[in-house]
Amino acid sequence: MATKHEQILKYIENLAVGEKISVRKIAKNLSVSEGTAYRAIKDAEIIGFVSTIKRVGTLRIERKQKDSIEKLTFAEIVNMIDGQVLGGREGLYKSLNKFVIGAMTVDAMERYTDAGNLVIVGNRERAHELALHRGAAVLITGGFDTSDEVKRLADEKELPILSTSYDTFTVATMINRAIYDQLIKKKSF
Repeated sequence: MATKHEQILKYIENLAVGEKISVRKIAKNLSVSEGTAYRAIKDAEIIGFVSTIKRVGTLRIERKQKDSIEKLTFAEIVNMIDGQVLGGREGLYKSLNKFVIGAMTVDAMERYTDAGNLVIVGNRERAHELALHRGAAVLITGGFDTSDEVKRLADEKELPILSTSYDTFTVATMINRAIYDQLIKKKSF
């Protein structure tokens, strides 16, 4: 018979990717102490079954392969920029291909916006919609929000729409640095 700890790990492993996990919920569902649930969740994080994101919570993620070089994910961007997830939570663990600063008209943005990109833009809802329709995630700078309609679109397309209080230049610098650091790690293997 498996230990309580092993049962919790198996339970977590069988959860759907993107599902939110809490100590209380696991303790209640599996009739274990909160301490036992907490330790198992921490072990699941080490194993790669879950990830904790500030102000979002602990989520079940796709287990990463140890030998592959990881690309930067939108979840890592959220932590890096001290951001908020406004919509599209299901897409947080998708990889970022490149980022684009949407400092142009919406029509001009279209040719620079592709699937897998992160469009960094201010409070311009038409730009948010265009990015999502073209398969790109959105990062809204300046601490602005977006409409419920855009949030629903992000959820539907499973593309993150994020917000940060930082300005565009600061955010672009932070992300650029993280991408550079990933390349350094890749070359050292």
